Parts: sequence; structure tokens; C-alpha cells
Amino acid sequence: MSEKKINSALISVFYKEGLDQVVKVLHDLGVKIYSTGGTYNFIMELGIPAEKVEDLTTYPSILGGRVKTLHPLVFGGILARRGNKNDMEQVSRYKIPPIDLVIVDLYPFEETVRNIDDEQEIIEKIDIGGISLIRAAAKNYDDVVIISKREQYPGLLNLLNEKKGYSNISERRHYAAEAFLVSSGYDTAIFKYFNRREGITAFRESIDINYPLRYGENPHQKGVFFGDPEQLFDKLHGKEISYNNLLDIESGLNLIDDFDNTTVVIIKHNNACGVATRENLPDAWQAALACDPVSAYGGIIVTNVTIDEVTADLIDKLFFEIIITPGYSEKALEILRHKKNRIILKRKLRVAGEYNFRSLLNGVLWQERDRATETSKDMNPVTERLPGPEEIDDLVFANKIVKHSKSNAIVLAKDLQLCASGIGQTSRVDSLKQAIDKARLFGFNLEGAVMASDAYFPFADSVEIAHKAGIKAIIQPGGSVRDQDSIDYCSANGIAMVFTGIRHFKH
Repeated sequence: MSEKKINSALISVFYKEGLDQVVKVLHDLGVKIYSTGGTYNFIMELGIPAEKVEDLTTYPSILGGRVKTLHPLVFGGILARRGNKNDMEQVSRYKIPPIDLVIVDLYPFEETVRNIDDEQEIIEKIDIGGISLIRAAAKNYDDVVIISKREQYPGLLNLLNEKKGYSNISERRHYAAEAFLVSSGYDTAIFKYFNRREGITAFRESIDINYPLRYGENPHQKGVFFGDPEQLFDKLHGKEISYNNLLDIESGLNLIDDFDNTTVVIIKHNNACGVATRENLPDAWQAALACDPVSAYGGIIVTNVTIDEVTADLIDKLFFEIIITPGYSEKALEILRHKKNRIILKRKLRVAGEYNFRSLLNGVLWQERDRATETSKDMNPVTERLPGPEEIDDLVFANKIVKHSKSNAIVLAKDLQLCASGIGQTSRVDSLKQAIDKARLFGFNLEGAVMASDAYFPFADSVEIAHKAGIKAIIQPGGSVRDQDSIDYCSANGIAMVFTGIRHFKH
């Protein structure tokens, strides 16, 4: 592979951190440096000679700095193909100096959007010259090295020090690929900002931060998480988080965030196998575990309050993969840490995206996130008997769980404790029978319990089966053409039923 030497460089960056080392090495190698504005001043303060781009083009920076490098003498020097006779004749004719290295650090558009609301200031942080320099240099990677973000300075320094300013086509092409990654991500961020108001139907996402996983859903599948889990929690202990762990973590966090009082959630394969709300955490843990101690083995535990020593001692008796809470007492952490592979996470931010998307067929399926969480105010009683205060509390509790369960889903609950779920079945009746059988298996008395359904009952058979099992109150969306059949059966048998008008399918 042919090696090409860097003889000239154009540098235009927003943040200057780390640039001093690069500039000093370039100077030591005899590289001619062109620069603009604040970057030029920074280089001159280092005592290193540089030429202003304005002196090269004979045009000053104009329009409040909006136009500095957009000139044929700059872009001609970047885009000129050194092996193309016509290009080089024009370079000579118009006295265009070839530029072999371009270093750019773009205006911090996303950072500006996060920190301020002033649209005019945000618009001024849309980089024009910098992004154009990146694209031009990347296009001509045959001859030009493009450094498109300051995180690449260490790699550039290695190239300059070890190879004395020479680079091969493989190295330049790699930098070009990274440059287009930077430019495409930058443009995506700008589009998403504008589209908050415009509502253009188009799918654009760009996430550079990635978290390599041991494997995907199964060991023969590769897996990567694109995102920054460190924004959400601190990992205090344990092995690396897996693909399936992340799925369970999201399920657990989504569910726990619907609860305000002290609650424990146990998740297995994205579904709750234990949920309980109590006045104190040890009681909540014991009640959650009692829901299904078999499935809890190897699951993940999520709470919305700090883990104390007493609760940690109880939890430690169970083998589990992950625990997530807002905090841990010092003694609790000491207890939980003695299993070396146990993953201990301390939650930092309560963040959920505005929408969900998933790959499907030859495209992407997009939807708004299900943010509906019904309260007693959303209940529309439809039967002769109305639910009592304790039943209402249980109905709200059960409906939160069914919202986060795989369809078809039925949840049975009593005294703010999950008795059992029937999940992922192809018929609602099957889900109900599964829940009843499971509740009985673990010794729950369903007399006086409540039932939540993620969707309407197409026939009255489900409410009849629930009644015979001891269910006294039901919450469901309603909406079936045969709703009246279910209403009539409940009224005739003393069951209270409420409609919410909101379905919670989850697939």
C-alpha cells in the first residue's frame, strides 16, 4: 500500500483540549499549518507558526463567522486528486495549495440543544464550514487524512510519531468512514431538533456510544447495545451485563416506575413473577418472593427505595442475576457483594424514551411509548356492584402489572400483591386458566382477589371462570361487541367490573 506524507494541514476546531500535542508534533515534522479564528490564536499562543485561512483566500471571516473556510482555494486543496493530471494542472494554474490533513471538531450542536432553549443560539451552533471540510476530506481519502473529532487525537499522534507523518490508504479510508459517521450523526441530530415541531414522518436515529456484549440473545449470536447505560446506573459489582439482562432491566424499570409507594418487582424473561407493595421494604420483598419463588430463581430484582441491611440479608438467600435500586446502605452493599458474579446496579436517572422502535421485515416499526397508567379516576364502573376502596387499590395495582406483561395477559392480585399472571398465551381464556393454576400452586386463596386484563373479553367465559375461582373485581379496557354479556354475568353474580377504555397490548 502506497504511503503518503502529510506536508500541510488545515485545523479548525471548537474545543481545543488535546490539540496542543498534535500541533507541536506537526510543527516538528515540518508540516505547514493553516487555521481559522480561535484555533489560529490558540496555535500562535503555543509559539507555533500558522497561516490564517483568511490570508490564503484573501477574504475575511464574514457574516458573523458563518463564512470562513468556504472558498475554492481551501476546498480545491482538499479535493484535488493528486494522481489526476487535470486536477493538478488546475491546482497549479490557480495557485491552490494542496492540503493533506484536515482536523475538525464541530460546533457542539447536541450539547447546546440539551442546555438551552434559545432557538437562535441553537441555530448558530449548526456547523456549516466544519461539516463541509469533513465531507470533502473524507471523499478524497485517497490523498487526505481527515480527523473529524477530538477523540481521534491519540490515534493521530501515534500515526505522526510512529510513521513520521506518513499514512497508507487503509488508514485514510478508516478515518474517512469515521468522518461520515460523524457527519451523518450530526445531520441526524439537527433533523431531529427541527422535527420536534414539524412532525415529518421519517425514521432517523444515530447512536455512536456502544456497549459490547458477550453475545446476543443466544451464544451463537453477536450482540451490541448502542447507548450509554452509565447515564442510567452505576455498576457497583458483578460480571458483565448481557443482552438478556438488558431486556429484563428495561422491563423491571418500566414497571417499577409506575409505582410510588415502597414496591419490589422481580422479573424473569421480561415478565413480572413477583410484585408487592408494602409499608416497609423487608415485607415488600417477602411478599414479592412469595408470588413465585421458583421463577424468581435467577431473575432480577428492582426496588424504588434504598436497600437496607435487613432486606439485603433476606434477598441474599436467593440466587439472582441483578439487583437495581436507588441506593444501598453500607452494610447492605457488603452483604450483597459477597457473590462475585452478582450484578449490583445503583440507579441514577429515571429516563424512558418518547417512543419504541424495532427492526421488522425489511424496515423498522415505530410507535409512541405506552405512557398511560390508569388511576381510580380512569375507572368507569359498568356493573351493579361498585368496587370498594381496597378493591380499587388492588385494581390499580393489578392494571399496572398487566400493562407490562406479554399479551395475552391476565393478572390476579390481592392485598397489593401479585398472586399470579397468565402471559403470552394465544387465547385470553388460556392466560386466565394459567394464572389461576399458578396461584393455587403457590397457595394463594383467590377468594376476594381482583383480575386485570390487558384487552377486552370477547365472550363472557373469562369472567365466568374468574368468578368460579373467587375473583370479586375486574378491570379491563372494554370495547367488545359482547361487552354486555360480561357485564350481565358480573352483575348477576356480585362481581364489580370497571372499564378504562385503554388497551395495553404488549408483544
